[in-house]
Amino acid sequence: MLDKCIRDQWSIDDLDWSLPPPALPRDKEEAVVQAFVDMAGIELLAGALFEVQRQKTDDPTLRKIFATFVADEKRHSAVAARLARHYDVHHYRRYEESPALTRFRPHFLALVRDTSPEIANAYITSGELILDVALLRSLDDYVADEMSHRAMHLINRDESRHIAIDFHMTELYCSDAHLAEIARRPRPTARQLAHGIGALARMMWHAKPFLQQVFLAPMDRTDPSGRRVQEAFKRIQLVLRKPTVARTPFSKMMIGLQNLYNHPIYGRILGPALLRALGAEDRAARILFTHEDLERTGRMSFEELAEDALAVKYS
Repeated sequence: MLDKCIRDQWSIDDLDWSLPPPALPRDKEEAVVQAFVDMAGIELLAGALFEVQRQKTDDPTLRKIFATFVADEKRHSAVAARLARHYDVHHYRRYEESPALTRFRPHFLALVRDTSPEIANAYITSGELILDVALLRSLDDYVADEMSHRAMHLINRDESRHIAIDFHMTELYCSDAHLAEIARRPRPTARQLAHGIGALARMMWHAKPFLQQVFLAPMDRTDPSGRRVQEAFKRIQLVLRKPTVARTPFSKMMIGLQNLYNHPIYGRILGPALLRALGAEDRAARILFTHEDLERTGRMSFEELAEDALAVKYS
């Protein structure tokens, strides 16, 4: 993987930016430019998260791999910003990053920096699945232009490596050896516990509007069927419930909250509070998989799960 990460590096100038932008109706031009402005911010956030993972691992090869991922995400952000300028033909308005993303970023980074690596990886993997399986492909289809296609082809090639490592880290963090390490950790003090709960609560409070404004609302426009985002959410749920993953403390908590939300009585009474606790909205909190899905993915290796997610991306 490290050899592939080094070999497949590319430059923003490898793209031919002389291609003329298409003529778009005003509402579509504004939607496209705003989506790429937000994508630039999302990619920088992803780069910061991979930097945290680089710092948290002691494995020298993984540290080098994560360093290439940081470089990937910075390049993706630069490409998204340039795509925004490319499609901003008429300069109808001034474009800025969505406020929900700006508010979410510091709380998410603080949680990932301060929390255990397995929890950080769970959020990073979920975000990468939504970004890669749903948002980028839907946006590219919506733009339907050669400039976007060429840029997204290279970005998707990078993101495929990221997802492969995301699943590798998920397997590592639910292994017997890592769970034994968790058991040996000293119990947090009351002050540490309160700090951790506070950081999680602040992040969850901002997660739902971030998810809605930056991911779901754009995808409602670019993929009205909702198929891609549903596939991304379903895969997050299935990974969480894979037997080895489901036994970890964080997974137990998230599965318990989702089960409560889907309970015919508790879900009706506690629904809004549970959505805030999950940092989600109804489409993400509803159980989307079948019993057959659960059995099938339960038998799959983590490498096969990553390949399955990538197959959905390209379907």
